[in-house]
Amino acid sequence: MNEQAADIQSAGIHATAVELRVLIGQLKRRLREEARLGDFTWSQLSVLSRLDRDGPATVSALARAEGVRSQSMGATVAVLEDAGLVSGAPDPADGRQTILSLTEACRERVKASHAAREDWLVRAIQTKLEPAEQEQLAVALELLKRLAQS
Repeated sequence: MNEQAADIQSAGIHATAVELRVLIGQLKRRLREEARLGDFTWSQLSVLSRLDRDGPATVSALARAEGVRSQSMGATVAVLEDAGLVSGAPDPADGRQTILSLTEACRERVKASHAAREDWLVRAIQTKLEPAEQEQLAVALELLKRLAQS
């Protein structure tokens, strides 16, 4: 491939990357609208998502994972505890630490939120895409999985 062709290919790949980033952002916002978890901040929802995905954790571990100070995470967790979404229990290995986990009520809300987002996606795929396009989307998912693993 000559230099000009390589430059054109590189520009096309860059444009694809930009468009993919924008579309993923739009899809995330749309899914967030469907989540129906209430009036929580992005930070609070991120903590709930992390506890749901990774399991119980201390405030310090959450702070490290989220890239914030422990004091900031403590304030975030306090709001979630007051809302009845997170509860703490003493760490059996270190009584000075508290292990935080989602409450059963929160787990039910998260489950309902996942179902609402999946229902929206199913309806959107069924109503906006033809059967052949639905198959193309399934193939594209495999490509996106490969990108996510890199």
